[in-house]
Amino acid sequence: MSEKRWVDHMESEQIQRLLQACHEAKKLAYCPYSKFPVGAALLTCDGEIISGCNVENAVYPMSTCAERTAILKAVSDGYMKFRAMAIFGKDWDVYMTKPDGTYIMKTLHELLPLSFGPEDLQKL
Repeated sequence: MSEKRWVDHMESEQIQRLLQACHEAKKLAYCPYSKFPVGAALLTCDGEIISGCNVENAVYPMSTCAERTAILKAVSDGYMKFRAMAIFGKDWDVYMTKPDGTYIMKTLHELLPLSFGPEDLQKL
């Protein structure tokens, strides 16, 4: 619930810029193996938006996800505090935690049943 209230305080324009940067970053992805581009955009507390994309390598551990790319770019540019992140990608686990350490795990598909999935790749 606190996340909902917090997001409500973000300006609509900021959210739209964050989402646009996420989708633009996706276009820069290097994904010759999975053929699935992922983009991420990170909003700093200073209002800057830093984006990143997935970069695959034949040596799998050398690959990097879009979220990591965005965070590494931001930190290497001197940003250490963040407000939000937008990610375009496949289904993943989402952990919702409480201060007492309890948590609920759902997949992104469970939270967003109309999300993009493997069957959509056939349509590309």
